[in-house]
Amino acid sequence: MVVTLARLLGDGETVFHGVASPLPMVATLLAKRLHAPDLVYLSIGGGVDPDPVRLPVSTVDPALLHGTRALVTLTDLFDLAARGRLDVAFLGGVQIDGSGRINMSLIGDPARPKVRLPGGAGSAALMPVARRTILWRTKHDPRTFVERLDFVTAAGNVAHVITPLCLFARREGRLVVESVHPGVDPDALRAATGFPLAVDSGTPVTQAPTAAELGALAQIDSDHVRVSEFERATGGG
Repeated sequence: MVVTLARLLGDGETVFHGVASPLPMVATLLAKRLHAPDLVYLSIGGGVDPDPVRLPVSTVDPALLHGTRALVTLTDLFDLAARGRLDVAFLGGVQIDGSGRINMSLIGDPARPKVRLPGGAGSAALMPVARRTILWRTKHDPRTFVERLDFVTAAGNVAHVITPLCLFARREGRLVVESVHPGVDPDALRAATGFPLAVDSGTPVTQAPTAAELGALAQIDSDHVRVSEFERATGGG
């Protein structure tokens, strides 16, 4: 997932991720190392192109200020996005529907929700104005990828969604399978998704990471910080 995310980022783009975002953090640094040296990396902690000595699990850790070229506030960030100068925003969603909209607000009847979620944290302001939004989720099941959201927290310029099973692209307002990850059965992917998918044995397979990509990843994330998101998703420690 990290390598696939990194491949989606282009040289010279301005890229932002928020809190609880280890995968986008590692992917952004990987892209800068491999193919996008002039990418501008903005972290939620206010760093511009930080050069951390070691990667923290928390993406608001002061370690992401080491080597930064400048500091920005959230006000600066939202102003930059509103002026059309934020190329990529990484965002997540507890629920994601077939149109690429996200729910980060509640599960169940809005009048009497079963679960109250943390909220959008500015996603509703960023998704419509960022040139591209890339969503990621470390769980892929019918409770996550749903036909109908319990609550629409945010919607906007979603370009791709990455999961442990596949890479979605948003085309003509709907999510379609751009590629299936190696070893994923199309029937299993359909069963894990709550909205209809056009996927079969002829669907492209995601390119496996190259030796160069894996080598750079090992150098950038020697402590395997990226794994922490999967541990949270599965309830591990």
